Amino acid sequence: MTIETPAPGEPRRPHGPRDPGDAWVVAPDGSRYWGRFGAAGLLALDDDKGVLLQHRVSWSHFGDTWALPGGARHEGESACDGALREAKEEAGVPDAAVRPRLLSVLDLGYWSYTTLVGDVVAPFDPKISDPESHELAWVAPAEVDDRPLHPGFESSWSELEPLLTVRPAIVVDAANVVGSVPDGWWRDRAGAAARLIDRIASLLGTGIPAASIDLPAHTWFPEWVVVVEGQARGVDAADGVEVVDADGSGDDAIVRETSRLIAAGRTVTVVTSDRELSERVRDVGAAVRGTRWLLDLLP
Repeated sequence: MTIETPAPGEPRRPHGPRDPGDAWVVAPDGSRYWGRFGAAGLLALDDDKGVLLQHRVSWSHFGDTWALPGGARHEGESACDGALREAKEEAGVPDAAVRPRLLSVLDLGYWSYTTLVGDVVAPFDPKISDPESHELAWVAPAEVDDRPLHPGFESSWSELEPLLTVRPAIVVDAANVVGSVPDGWWRDRAGAAARLIDRIASLLGTGIPAASIDLPAHTWFPEWVVVVEGQARGVDAADGVEVVDADGSGDDAIVRETSRLIAAGRTVTVVTSDRELSERVRDVGAAVRGTRWLLDLLP
């Protein structure tokens, strides 16, 4: 589905001062790569519309091919922030419309390109907002290969496409995690749970390494669900962290949440050191990590 094309007479090249990152990096073999501090792009996936692709203008590097909205990173800018900024500048992707799922990095030593794969959580119509695109289109994943692709995107697409079905989620047994550290949590169970939730929320911006949850080798941004029980019920959620109040048994609530997420197509890891609960969630198809695993990840 084609969204929009530039209006007649629109300038073919951007004007104004350049960012210091807008420069070529020359490889030892003479190949050129755009972005003094590396580059990043966004692979936005809408479950109903497909993948958002950009038809590059003729004067661009490998012009007239299809690729992802993206470009040079700014100095000191994270790859995630760079991909989202470029997608907003080139395709009008609104703030908070995309939830990060994984970062895939091509690192050549002298230059790197990072692809941010993100799920569209607030549907939008992309708009050409700079002169670097012929058009923007939502393309079904199975039809991406039918278009002439930018060589860099073409080489990465074969690896990225299978990952579009991998959606990790982590369910946390809050009582078990909080109770594993003798820091006086029993004096204020709700406060201890709230601190745990805030610490988990701090991982939303950095992601977690794939090896820690047996996923393909990238940095992942799982969905987080924290189950609280007893006196900790009613604690506030944090942005990006879902909190579930257990009505009765906390273990039963964790099994229900795990089953719900698996039925929704998620790859679920449950954080608990409770042996009986571990067996129950494994029986419904989840992996298990002990409380120390999570505590080592947290700041």
